[in-house]
Amino acid sequence: MLKRFVELAFTLVGASAGYYFGPEFFGLLQESPLNFGEVPGPQYIGAVLGALIMFVTTFWLSNNVVKWIRWSEERLVKIPAADGLFGALGLIFGLIVAFLIQQPLAQLPIPGVNRVLPFIFSGLLGYLGFRVGYKKRDELISIFTLGRQNKENKLKKEEKPYVEHKILDTSVIIDGRIADICRTGFLEGTLVIPSFVLEELQHIADSSDVLKRNRGRRGLDILNKIQKELDVNVLIYEGDFEEVQEVDSKLVKLAKVLSGKVVTNDFNLNKVCELQGVSVLNINDLANAVKPVVLPGEEINVQVIKDGKEHNQGVAYLDDGTMIVIEGGRDYIGERIDVLVTSVLQTSAGRMIFAKPKLLEKAL
Repeated sequence: MLKRFVELAFTLVGASAGYYFGPEFFGLLQESPLNFGEVPGPQYIGAVLGALIMFVTTFWLSNNVVKWIRWSEERLVKIPAADGLFGALGLIFGLIVAFLIQQPLAQLPIPGVNRVLPFIFSGLLGYLGFRVGYKKRDELISIFTLGRQNKENKLKKEEKPYVEHKILDTSVIIDGRIADICRTGFLEGTLVIPSFVLEELQHIADSSDVLKRNRGRRGLDILNKIQKELDVNVLIYEGDFEEVQEVDSKLVKLAKVLSGKVVTNDFNLNKVCELQGVSVLNINDLANAVKPVVLPGEEINVQVIKDGKEHNQGVAYLDDGTMIVIEGGRDYIGERIDVLVTSVLQTSAGRMIFAKPKLLEKAL
């Protein structure tokens, strides 16, 4: 059926071209040395000849045209409705802009160029409009959604308070401390778990490496615990950003779309969010903030576990895991001793305390 339609379309095009160009064609034949004489009804004869020529041409072209049409149909069917809609809106906007600038271009005092440029600009602006509408669909949807939500919030301000979205990344899910934080009630709002993060967790859980497989399964167990055991609102975000490959970049873009905050303990993602102007909640920073404050000059009783990197150093740990480097503590490995804090080094990766044995202080 489609092949017949293509043949009919080509035939009609040939007939139309023959109808309009037939008189000129036969006029040229009359002026030629052969002098064919006047042809009655040149437009009708031209239409018949044009239709026959194009009909014969379809024997070679129709199969390729049908394949191209079906290939285009398959590609268009696979495009999501929202993507196609915003791409079409961008195309229409680009063609409108091209139409507005066609008149100035047509008045250029350059023969030939003033006829070609309008077509070039129409194609270029139409293409750019489609690409911009297709690429920016998520942001446009968020703008429309935000406008609708703002209107609903004005009407239901007292009934429905604002809910902030906290977007979880893969590292903070595998870490597991997010479940304990949610249980304490310090994290408010809705926890957003993107589908691409779930896919990454599933890939890790299916890894052939035992360590990675255990970490992935631990992350899935933590999510199941948060969703079923804790009194927390959990939202599974089904959308995806196909033009973006990296999961971290997708998280940043989702945070912009939802106007939410990224929850992570990844140092690199933390820096990327700060550069992109996205709010971020770092679990490591929270853990460091709630650790007991230790000031230089304070006395601590610790057990020396092992020797340090430098000569004659010993290493101990507080209950929260903070490392204490003890100058001259190598001789006390395996013993509990009192030490005096000399300095505290605070970094994004954690905190390190430098101290020396109190016995040495008394000896001095």
